[in-house]
Amino acid sequence: MADTVLYEVSDGLATITLNRPEAMNAMNVETKVAFRDAAQAAAADDAVRAILLTAAGDRAFCVGQDLKEHIGLLAADKESGSGGTMNTVREHYNPIVRALTGAAKPVVAGVNGVAAGAGFGFALAADYRVVADTAAFNTSFAGVALTADSGISWTLPRVIGPSRAADLLLFPRSISAQEAYELGIANRLVPVGEVRAEAEKVARALAAGPTLAYAALKESVAFGLTHSLEETLEKEDELQGRAGASEDHAIAVQAFVNKEKPKYLGR
Repeated sequence: MADTVLYEVSDGLATITLNRPEAMNAMNVETKVAFRDAAQAAAADDAVRAILLTAAGDRAFCVGQDLKEHIGLLAADKESGSGGTMNTVREHYNPIVRALTGAAKPVVAGVNGVAAGAGFGFALAADYRVVADTAAFNTSFAGVALTADSGISWTLPRVIGPSRAADLLLFPRSISAQEAYELGIANRLVPVGEVRAEAEKVARALAAGPTLAYAALKESVAFGLTHSLEETLEKEDELQGRAGASEDHAIAVQAFVNKEKPKYLGR
């Protein structure tokens, strides 16, 4: 895996670190490929019980597409007539977002700085966001005459509502960490120097928890957003039956009776 993305698994936690701080963790092709591969590996690994998405440096989480590289690729497309540059959405961004949102385990993002464009989308693909009090968010797309990608047209309206999402997409602007918290984009605000430690603390707590129950909660919420109440009640019944048959549920019930802290196995 390229060193522009670092990947490590420890005690059930997979940590994916975007590692281009000198470029504000912008997505060049090498980084997109490595990020996609890491996200898919973490999602597919049964030994991984939670995923932490973070970034190097303290200026930026990810500013989206590397526009310097993008200009060159567009010029090459024009010369060859291939038009292949924009396939990056299909080949890279979509698989990354699918892996994070579809992972049967919690995903935590430690947003240490600016999250713009696809970087904003990747942060929203996480289930929980620990955000530096100096961070900022920007949709950015319309500012470079592009439409939304990285799932942001799906995730952002569900987090802040369609009217506010339309405002931020049509009129891109920098959203402060405090505003992001008030809008529900940030779940927790911490000083910038504490983001990595706090996000890891949250992620490790989730990695030690009832993994199947967390997976069912993710599935239930995603289902409920696009289905009727009756359909969602049926889905809850299905998922509760699955969770109730898990070893972790039996462990939790016994620990409750014994007045002990449960030690979950993730199965």
